[in-house]
Amino acid sequence: MFSFFKRIFRRTTDPVLAKTLKKQKSAKKSLKGLEWLNRIVVMVASVAIITYFLPNSEQFKYGEVKVGIPWHHPPLIALWKFNVNMTDQELYKKKDSIRQEFQPYFNLKHAVKDTVKIRIQNAAQKLYEEKRFDSPVVAVYYRALLDDIETIYDEGVMGQQTFDSLKMSTRASYIRILDNNIQKPPVSIDNIYSMQGAYQKLMNPVNDNANIVDTLRKQFLSALNLNMLLEQNLFFDVKKSSQELNTLTDSLSPNIGNVLQNEKIIDRGEIITPEKLRKIKAYEDTFRSRTENQKPVKVLIGQILFVLLIIIVLNTFLYIFRRDYFLNKRAYLMLFILPVFFCSITSTLEQHTMLHVYVVPFCLVPIIIRVFLDSRVAFVFHLATILLASISIVYHYEFLVIQTIAGMVAVQTLRQMTQRSQIVKTMLLVTATLVATYFIVSLMTAEDPSKDPDKTDPYYWLVVSGLLLLFAYPLFWIMEKFFGFTSEVTLLELSNTNNPLLQKLMEEAPGTFQHSTQVAILASEVAAKVQANVQLVRTGALYHDIGKLSRPVFFTENQSGKNPHERISPVKSAEVIISHVTEGVKLAEHYDLPEVIQRFIITHHGTGKVKYFYITYKNEHPEADIDESKFTYPGPNPESKEEAILMMADAVEAASRSLTTYTEETISALVDKIVQSQVEEGFFNDSNLTFKDVQIARKALKERLKTIYHTRISYPELVKNDESETENKSEKEKTENI
Repeated sequence: MFSFFKRIFRRTTDPVLAKTLKKQKSAKKSLKGLEWLNRIVVMVASVAIITYFLPNSEQFKYGEVKVGIPWHHPPLIALWKFNVNMTDQELYKKKDSIRQEFQPYFNLKHAVKDTVKIRIQNAAQKLYEEKRFDSPVVAVYYRALLDDIETIYDEGVMGQQTFDSLKMSTRASYIRILDNNIQKPPVSIDNIYSMQGAYQKLMNPVNDNANIVDTLRKQFLSALNLNMLLEQNLFFDVKKSSQELNTLTDSLSPNIGNVLQNEKIIDRGEIITPEKLRKIKAYEDTFRSRTENQKPVKVLIGQILFVLLIIIVLNTFLYIFRRDYFLNKRAYLMLFILPVFFCSITSTLEQHTMLHVYVVPFCLVPIIIRVFLDSRVAFVFHLATILLASISIVYHYEFLVIQTIAGMVAVQTLRQMTQRSQIVKTMLLVTATLVATYFIVSLMTAEDPSKDPDKTDPYYWLVVSGLLLLFAYPLFWIMEKFFGFTSEVTLLELSNTNNPLLQKLMEEAPGTFQHSTQVAILASEVAAKVQANVQLVRTGALYHDIGKLSRPVFFTENQSGKNPHERISPVKSAEVIISHVTEGVKLAEHYDLPEVIQRFIITHHGTGKVKYFYITYKNEHPEADIDESKFTYPGPNPESKEEAILMMADAVEAASRSLTTYTEETISALVDKIVQSQVEEGFFNDSNLTFKDVQIARKALKERLKTIYHTRISYPELVKNDESETENKSEKEKTENI
């Protein structure tokens, strides 16, 4: 199910995929306009939903009312006249009783009787022609059979399944028969024949007595095969039955009494009886319906403007400080779904007094956003969420202080979730913060306004709220599947070499696995220096060449003998090399790798060329027109800093294997040449990699390569006499082996 939604969501909301599919300028402009329209729709929907759930100025607050306990509140006086109705459950039982005792309607079809007679006549005629029964006595049996058919079908024959259903499921023992739309008096089901009952009735005169007459009659009726000739003539009238049943149920009035205006419903200390409880509930329903319909216009306008102001501030913040999230539809949608959901839950709990609002785990908002996005966005949206939710809460100050401080702790304690235990640590710290802050706030006030005799101690609900933060972990999985995000924990799990796909790569293409490992080391070093996502780059590097599993021997790092490219043309070789990108995507989809990892597979060569075979082909066909698309990777080019880093590291690591000597000069020249070539070809134009980042990356790659290949300065040789040359040579070898 999730994969189905993922394909739809990716097809409609991924800006990267949209950009790939629509490269024309006009299409991009249309897409940009549509994206702005989508954001406006999200804004309007957020304002509308939050405002809809916000409470009215008046609320019915008497807590949970139960039968058998005293009424602790002041006398309840009716402000309006209202009716006392049955509860929904009582009304349902009444209607269900009517349904059970309802007498269904059936249409009687006289033509069926004549049809059955004709069938019997034809069957008897056939037996006569076959001279199987030519005794005059059989004619008597035949006439008696027709008389029985007349009697049975006048009373009615019903389908076996319908008959059994009526017998088992209804209390009513009567049905109503419509004969040419004329209703007959109710008929007992016991007087109606089923198909089986009619057959048994016709065969009943036959017995097993050993006299010739009964035996002949039995043979005659059996030869007719009556069960194949009979047919029902009573048919259930669905339309008439539904109309009559609806009329009966709709005419049932739920009203069982009324209360006059200014009438006392219940007095303080009075025991709540079932009748009193029914009146209280009826008055509560009347109160809610009247206040909902009488919501002041100025209150509604004020709520809309307040919510709209918060939403505009959030959009402005994203557009100025985190435009990448603003442009990413998935991130944008998730950021606004969270406040809408939590504000709606808060308003619902507060208005219906189901649970204390402190049970809502508001710190899930900053935790989820922090794991998938960043700390600053997490705290800003958490603050906006509790500001919007505070409209529904009576004690704004207390609520805002407690949730703001708890949100700060949640953001600071969950910098990067790389272990499951971090969720538990965060939960414990946030819970302790909630309880401690509430205690401090209660000390600063003259009384504890949150303590309500009809509600459990708020400390209990705060602890429950903290424990609910443990649901963050399964929520991460849902977010990953639905919105296409990838958490640090998932990246860590994927980078484990025990992963089945990495194990397959290690066993079937060990050279490629070694290359991917080296690329991961180089890319991680660069990512750390340019403030990119190190774990994302490392995991992407491990999987970027998995497409080589389809034909591992065609890649030099996996060859131990003959080169298969020597037997095929450069064009075919280029096709095989290029195919490792598409094959890698297929493998990634088969193993359900996240889309962010698949991006590394399709972008690590960008739109570059397979230069070795391209140049070889040009040398072999200097005068021919070359179809460069046959030597060009499908792309697209990297569109993030992490993808660009992997492209650099991949090219540098592969080229470094061709060096004959590993010195500081050769490594530096190699890195400069490859990175400069990639910059000039515009591979990094679509990424957010800056020139400064490129320079830092060059330096990091050089330093790491020198460490990997263990380069050192060349020691000068000491010129000595012939006797000491052997000793000098030995000392030199020892030094180089250090």
